[in-house]
Amino acid sequence: MLNNFLFTSESVSEGHPDKICDRISDTVVDLMLAKFPEARVACETMVSTNRTIIAGEYRLPNGIEISNDEIERHVRKAVQDIGYEQENYHWEKMHFECHLHSQSADIALGVDQLGNKDEGAGDQGLMFGFACDETEDLMPAAIYYSHKILKEMSILRKTDRNNFLLPDSKSQITLQYQNGKPIKASSIVVSTQHVKGCSQEDIKNLVRDVVKKVLPDGWMCPEDEFYVNPTGIFEIGGPDGDAGLTGRKIIVDTYGGSAPHGGGAFSGKDPTKVDRSAAYLTRYLAKNVVAAKLARKCTIQIAYAIGISKPLSLYVNTDGTGIIEDTKIAKILNNLVNMSPRGIREHLRLNQPIYVPTSAYGHFGRKPNEGVEGSFSWEKTDLVDAIIKESGI
Repeated sequence: MLNNFLFTSESVSEGHPDKICDRISDTVVDLMLAKFPEARVACETMVSTNRTIIAGEYRLPNGIEISNDEIERHVRKAVQDIGYEQENYHWEKMHFECHLHSQSADIALGVDQLGNKDEGAGDQGLMFGFACDETEDLMPAAIYYSHKILKEMSILRKTDRNNFLLPDSKSQITLQYQNGKPIKASSIVVSTQHVKGCSQEDIKNLVRDVVKKVLPDGWMCPEDEFYVNPTGIFEIGGPDGDAGLTGRKIIVDTYGGSAPHGGGAFSGKDPTKVDRSAAYLTRYLAKNVVAAKLARKCTIQIAYAIGISKPLSLYVNTDGTGIIEDTKIAKILNNLVNMSPRGIREHLRLNQPIYVPTSAYGHFGRKPNEGVEGSFSWEKTDLVDAIIKESGI
């Protein structure tokens, strides 16, 4: 295991084209779940210059209706909340298309609960969760602080009418590790869209103040390794600068490359989709293992087959930091939580309209109820006492 090294993670803001798409897709998910908690929905979004297109499938019971006009109102409100009122991408003026359709009957047959058959997974796949003791929220430090920089810039953009920031931005932090622990930033990159004609020096000074506020004392990188808008002017951004799609920022959404990823995106999917719900479960389990101090870091993998309720496998790896065997930890977790798709949703109370807050600044490392009541339930550490008891330590 490496002890002394550099490690880099990046984040993107809610105004990044791909994140606009995640926000819109999760807006549709929340809209459906607010109408019916057992709604099924898979929504994909694409944005480009003054254009937003959504497509996918959904299922609501007979008697519960949703119109394209209602969907469009919520989509435009989401874009407005992000802050897009630009000439070439404007919440009110953009062209909108909706191509949602009813869910495939073949998929419904395979995953629905019928008779003595429990609800099956909506697809095959493998999901990973991770936690470590590098930050108070048990997240890898590089992605954790990359998110915090952009969240702080977003707050500043929305609360200070005199600032010159626009919605599209990115951050990247390289951390220096000694003896396996992060000690400071060796370089920082922040690119932010801005209004026309403002000074690049003013932008850099503003961003520097934000970074210093976010990072722990003594962690600021050397000035010659602090890069703000390194290509120069960044006036054209958002969907006018680059097209966006749902689900293209899966490493930003998770652990910044510090842990494996199963490959599935989260946004736009209702919680019957194990790509989403099982990724939340594995984070929940890994975080509780680290919070219980059974390990300093923990990676968990789970796998499913379409139409089958029970997981095919559960893998736990504490990377040599565990105080009991990894196989024993896996057995403890299996005893404490029902890991079927239905069991996950019921344990974490996922059938609620709680997903819009997850669409930017990461699905993990957040506070329970951050943004909306019931959200980020997978960040709770309510298994700690039971894990300690079962471990016998």
